[in-house]
Amino acid sequence: MSADPFTLLGIGPGFDLDRASIDRAYRARAAAMHPDLADPATAEEAAGASAALNDARATLADPERRANALLAILGGPDASADRSLPDGFLMEMMDVRQRAEAECVTNEGHARWERWADERRESSIAQVSALFARAFSDGASGALLADIRRALNAWRYIERMIEQLDPDHADPM
Repeated sequence: MSADPFTLLGIGPGFDLDRASIDRAYRARAAAMHPDLADPATAEEAAGASAALNDARATLADPERRANALLAILGGPDASADRSLPDGFLMEMMDVRQRAEAECVTNEGHARWERWADERRESSIAQVSALFARAFSDGASGALLADIRRALNAWRYIERMIEQLDPDHADPM
């Protein structure tokens, strides 16, 4: 995608977006650029623009993808450039994984870990939201952008661990 998803949909960059505003912006842009309304000479270009709008909508609708896109706009490191995690996180996750693997063999244990995953996801969203709010109010310093990357890396780690424990697990976002 050549433009960022916020620009493509005409939405100001920010983390705290509601689904309705994303959908409204998408529909307005999609209606204006619909390939069926395009001049036949530019129909292929319109189809490409429509695909970019679909991708932008999907990116902004998913909080984790939206956070990664926003971090890139602010000039922060992407996951391949910075794989760091918060201090003590890996030790905590090793313990969590061991307990989860032992308990997920029962329906009750599985339900407990699903609740744990949902709570951690909500906690990650709240943490990332607060960090982005600081970045927009105080300025996006290198240290703050690195903090956001670490929080996103931890969030992704937890999502991946849950997916591995339960391949049928569907992220509700």
